[in-house]
Amino acid sequence: MRKIPFFIGLLVLLTHASCESKKHENKEETKYLVSSPIRRDTSITKDYVCQIHSIRHIELRALEKGYLQDIYVDEGQVVKKGQQMFHIMPNVYEADLQKAKAEAEVAEIEYKNTQLLADGNVVSANELAMAKAEFDKAKAEVSLAETHLSFTNIRAPFDGIMDHLHVREGSLLDEGELLTTLSDNSKMWVYFNVPEAEYLDYITSAKKDQKQEVELLMANNRKFNQQGVVETIEGEFNHETGNIAFRATFDNPDGILRHGETGSILMMVPLPKALLIPQKATFEVLDKKYVFVLDKDDKVQQREIVVGAELPHLFVVEKGLSENDKVLLEGIRMVKSGEKIHFDFEKPSKVLANLELYTE
Repeated sequence: MRKIPFFIGLLVLLTHASCESKKHENKEETKYLVSSPIRRDTSITKDYVCQIHSIRHIELRALEKGYLQDIYVDEGQVVKKGQQMFHIMPNVYEADLQKAKAEAEVAEIEYKNTQLLADGNVVSANELAMAKAEFDKAKAEVSLAETHLSFTNIRAPFDGIMDHLHVREGSLLDEGELLTTLSDNSKMWVYFNVPEAEYLDYITSAKKDQKQEVELLMANNRKFNQQGVVETIEGEFNHETGNIAFRATFDNPDGILRHGETGSILMMVPLPKALLIPQKATFEVLDKKYVFVLDKDDKVQQREIVVGAELPHLFVVEKGLSENDKVLLEGIRMVKSGEKIHFDFEKPSKVLANLELYTE
């Protein structure tokens, strides 16, 4: 009877030893996929906070003093070039014009009489010249009075959208007083600031006679339905921020964009000879990114990297890796730093092809 427990214990011991042996064999037979970083010319889409301005945005001001007699437009209204918008009470300016015309008639009569006398050698040539000068002066006064009278009718200088009214009918206006603003929104100028390093990348890689196309992400997180082009770059950097202003132009056929809006410019930025690794090869510890790199003894070692940019499925590495390093792609959670592993090496180009990378 004592032999039975002995055999049972022996059987359990052999079974446990067999399982441990199988586990050890499985661990030794596990192979991990390894590859290397690769250098490629590529590009990323960067976004820049922007300010949207009308191609023409002006203030309409009163050119003459007087009472505002009529307002023919309303806030937010679309107006056409030449359309009358405001009318200042013209009585004083009409009277000035009538006076100037009367004085011009008197001067004309005097000039004609002096002309007859000069023809008969009754008066000198100098007297005729003086009469002619007085007549010309009177005609100029008529033109000036007509101009002042025309300023009482304020018309739209171009097609546009009217903004807030700053005055009401009956207001006593001073010369130069603000009436409203007018925006030509047929095209929009979009300004955005670019850091110096990115400006240098852009300016050195930009093709001559070919303007950079950009997109506009509006405040509702939707893309504007028109493509824009970068047309100008300002002449100086802002020494406080280290940025330089770019200006892109967008057609605005549907009038969606308005002066003063904000958004983000989306621009493709070239990355020549960027060092790329798959995102799945990385892991984070306290907001820092790491990879496992194989040393000369095929042991994995944890190494910190600095990521410069992010692409679909890929990271652009600025510091921490070289093209000759071997990086663990899979099984990151199954290994420990300093552990020797068995691995299969896969060419970086094949790894990128499996990630469906598109590069320029």
